[in-house]
Amino acid sequence: MKRKIVRIALGVVGAVALLIIGGVAYVKLMLPDVGPPPEIKIQANAAQIERGKYLAHHVALCIDCHSERDYNRFAAPLVVNSEGKGGEAFLREMGFPGEFYAPNLTPAHLSNWTDGEIYRAITTGVSKDGRALFPLMPYQRFAQMDPEDIKAIIAYMRTLKPIKNEVKAPEFDFPLNFIVNTIPAKTEGGKRPDPTNTVEYGKYLVAFASCIECHTKADAQGQLLPGMEFAGGREFPLPTGTVRTANITPAQTGLANWTKEQFIQKFKSHGEGFVAPAINEGEFNTIMPWSMYAGMTEQDLSAVYDYLRTLKPIENKVEKFTTRPAPVASR
Repeated sequence: MKRKIVRIALGVVGAVALLIIGGVAYVKLMLPDVGPPPEIKIQANAAQIERGKYLAHHVALCIDCHSERDYNRFAAPLVVNSEGKGGEAFLREMGFPGEFYAPNLTPAHLSNWTDGEIYRAITTGVSKDGRALFPLMPYQRFAQMDPEDIKAIIAYMRTLKPIKNEVKAPEFDFPLNFIVNTIPAKTEGGKRPDPTNTVEYGKYLVAFASCIECHTKADAQGQLLPGMEFAGGREFPLPTGTVRTANITPAQTGLANWTKEQFIQKFKSHGEGFVAPAINEGEFNTIMPWSMYAGMTEQDLSAVYDYLRTLKPIENKVEKFTTRPAPVASR
């Protein structure tokens, strides 16, 4: 009887082990499965390229992440002539589950990618070679955008100055190296709302800009905390200290007392003529790319404000910056 029980137990353990091995093999070898890249050939015109440039620089901020930034200056402005070269690092010491580097978006790297392959990467998170991309690039949000806006960005990317820059391959920590394959999903895209419907259009722009990603607290695994959407407090380590994002809900600790004019001016004050000052040890700095967002039109910023005013107010007082402790001198 005991032997029979042992044989049954071993059989159950073996079956469970096979299921686990099979599941792991499926996730690792068969996923992601979003289908082939779409058959797209963009016949770009000047208006489309201009729209793509606007979105890539001032809304989706592709150029912000995929260029070189100067963290020795306020808000880490772009280094001149680095547009699209890639290489920006997102490392374990910054709280990421691995080591990730923004790819090169210039024709020096993407010239052998089809428009469909680029479109699939932006909207589903699957690379040319079928690899799943880490959703640091918010492809789940880009998937909701109007396909014509994504195509405009691709059209603009094709016009970037080619910059040769070999970017390191990503390193995924366990279990993310398995989980990442389950994230990409097929998408059909959305529809850009009529700009006259300012709340819906503002919602579209806020999703395109992925404001929720930075302006929501996250746990140790980088997952956004439910119930804290847009309430700020997400931490980002910088060379001079730790910055925390602002509460942008219409709460007293957020935007309750901000007028639309003040909101727009806050962005525009970092636009033409603004020179980012140098940042010294221990001084406040931010990852908020003010100079990029300053290029948004007043109409678009107004729509963003209108949408943010419709959010649920969440009281969350944020300590926006703490300096890095000075090193202890050895005796």
